[in-house]
Amino acid sequence: MSDVRAIGIDAGSTTTKAVGVDAEGRARWHLLEETDPRLRLQIERIITIAREVAGSPAPVVATGHGRRLAAADRSVTEITCHCKGVYTQTGHGGTLIDIGGQDSKVIVVGHTGKVANFAMNDKCAAGTGRFLEVAARRLKLDIDAFSDAALHAERDRDISSTCTVFAESEIVSLIAEGLPVGEIIAGLHRSLVRRVGALVRSTGLEKPVMLSGGVAQNAAVRRFLGEELDVEVVVPEHPQLMGAYGAALIALESLSVR
Repeated sequence: MSDVRAIGIDAGSTTTKAVGVDAEGRARWHLLEETDPRLRLQIERIITIAREVAGSPAPVVATGHGRRLAAADRSVTEITCHCKGVYTQTGHGGTLIDIGGQDSKVIVVGHTGKVANFAMNDKCAAGTGRFLEVAARRLKLDIDAFSDAALHAERDRDISSTCTVFAESEIVSLIAEGLPVGEIIAGLHRSLVRRVGALVRSTGLEKPVMLSGGVAQNAAVRRFLGEELDVEVVVPEHPQLMGAYGAALIALESLSVR
């Protein structure tokens, strides 16, 4: 019999995650896949797998942009789930920055684990992971090489475009001018963190600053964001799973009120 008692699903625009927790709220199982265009079918399959792992019809809470496609017991906003997940894992409040593929979120986590304030960038991809993903693909670099190039650049070139589409054209023009690729990539990272930094300042920065989401794996984003905010940026364990973990914890709580 599995220790999994409740399940959280985070259906994101780039990846879809599932986490199973035991009766004490400890993560015991997880699954991470690239998001399929047929998201409803993908979520159904993942829930089936998760419940097979649990060995019982464990409660499921869904979050993420595709949460309403899930045949879950309940759907909960990403803000609530990320706050729940990071507070439970770290045991303290602070400012959580989640840079996803479709949007970026800044959540001020209060000292009791509740959302104290939040802001979202969901209007333009230039403040999200998609901005870097498009640029890396245009330059034919994987994310590690892309990040490494930014970290080792002697300087960063200003990227004036605030739109992902126009920034891609600007990259092509800068390369044609013979500018070092590393400096262009560093400029792209600086452009992203400036937008995220402005979002943080709009909520009021509360230390420590924590980073979650797939972009948390990018070392250049971590360093440049720390420099932009003049703080040390902390990355929780399994940063991509924070939303799904929080959803699983909320699902677990539903068992106690049945």
